[in-house]
Amino acid sequence: MGTRGEFTVSITKEDLVFAAAHFITFAGHRCEKLHGHNYRASLLVEGGLEQDSWFVVDFSAVKKVMRALTAELDHRVLLPRDNPKLAIAEENGSMHVAFDGQPRYVFPAGDCVILPIPNTTVEMLAQYLAGRVRNELRATHLKTLEVEVEENFGQSASYRETLD
Repeated sequence: MGTRGEFTVSITKEDLVFAAAHFITFAGHRCEKLHGHNYRASLLVEGGLEQDSWFVVDFSAVKKVMRALTAELDHRVLLPRDNPKLAIAEENGSMHVAFDGQPRYVFPAGDCVILPIPNTTVEMLAQYLAGRVRNELRATHLKTLEVEVEENFGQSASYRETLD
């Protein structure tokens, strides 16, 4: 009679951070002021061991993926492409953002990253990063993947998905 189990591996490093500006839209047609956070991202995966290596995931490979993803967001204005209240258009090297039909912001295009999410909440950022990590890792033996994004001490959201 044997035992069956899985391993959990967590990666929380001091350099998996990104400083970014954002705003979120609320119900009732309200848009908060532009502001920024020093975000911190972490990753947790569960699964079996890889054959021959005896680990769940290669730490160095995961850290490389996470560093690249956080670098894409670092020192940028985060804009949610899929928000129905926002219109985002690039014109002559500038990103124009209108909220509810009214012009609101103009940013240098190179300072912005347009994300395929409906709002730049920590929940949506965690889900976005989890999807990117999943696509980069493509490890078939992983059972679950969870990304946490912290926007301030004690304020974070996690997104967890089961992998097939």
